[in-house]
Amino acid sequence: MRLHECLGIARPILQAPMAGAQGSELAIAVARAGGLGALPCAMLTPQAMAEELAAIRAATSAPLNVNFFCHAPPAPDPAAEARWRAALAPFYAEFGLDIDAVPAGPGRRPFDHEACDALEPFHPEVVSFHFGLPAPELVARVKAWGARVLASATTVAEACWLEAHGADAVIAQGLEAGGHRGLFLTDDLTTQLGTLALVPQVKAVVGVPVIAAGGIGDARGVAAALALGADAVQVGTALLCCPEARISAIHRRALQSEAARHTALTNLYTGRPARGIVTRLMSELGPMGEAAPAFPLATAAIAPLRAAAEDAGSGDFSPLWAGQNASGCREVPAAEVIAALARGLAGYDEGRRGQAEEEVLRQG
Repeated sequence: MRLHECLGIARPILQAPMAGAQGSELAIAVARAGGLGALPCAMLTPQAMAEELAAIRAATSAPLNVNFFCHAPPAPDPAAEARWRAALAPFYAEFGLDIDAVPAGPGRRPFDHEACDALEPFHPEVVSFHFGLPAPELVARVKAWGARVLASATTVAEACWLEAHGADAVIAQGLEAGGHRGLFLTDDLTTQLGTLALVPQVKAVVGVPVIAAGGIGDARGVAAALALGADAVQVGTALLCCPEARISAIHRRALQSEAARHTALTNLYTGRPARGIVTRLMSELGPMGEAAPAFPLATAAIAPLRAAAEDAGSGDFSPLWAGQNASGCREVPAAEVIAALARGLAGYDEGRRGQAEEEVLRQG
């Protein structure tokens, strides 16, 4: 049985969970279109998560992917916070903001037993993770209600680790992908491969299904990923301009402009590397700033700058997450985007039949 059949979806197309950029509306739309809708929960309280899940379950009975981060919360570091605020002080002064009035705050929460308690009554069919996997007892709790566990890998070594620690499928996240890198075995960004290099190498060494992610924005990208051996694809950036997404008008305009052709990995917005459209903040401090505190502690001091700039119509201090291929971003319903991507599946079944026929001939 192929992966999408195991997951109970009509098409091997997964929606990337995009924290801060979407909620239940996008997950519902993708699910109704035959893909696997996803709800990102890293920025949700247990109560907010339950409300979003209830809305999804009320709208569709299709399978759902619920996504969490697995980072270790950092210990407070007053010296690091002071360096970060010093780096941001000139921008605060520009907007007449008081940097000393900004409270420190985490901004993201890892998967824990409290989150699992809130999640369990909904029995989501898929639970996925970024930055590795949670503790074994949490993985066991998720699997106990029959959920499939997916997790992101940016290298072959990470893919092997995930398989060995209980992942039912690996999301091979290429360098092109927007948003946070899923890396967790090393902080060395030079180890991450592009999607076209990563997928076949991961496929060659793991026994679980492989999902290609990164740079896939149209039917040709889907076809290319499947031709390299991927069992499914995961798409995020191409869905960001859909009406079901929750991004700002500033973000939408950027995605459909020439600015979207220039993206970079940056740690300035959260403390971990994530790919987004290059902004003034990234240009002036350098996209990978040494002053940024550990994930997710960078977020709190950025928030007032972002709000002030956006009020003035600017995205200079906004995390404009995007992959390297934003060419598929259109302001059309998500169902239309999924249908367009599905055209890349045209040779999928034929190719699988051809492989089966070759195997029969070899055996005969």
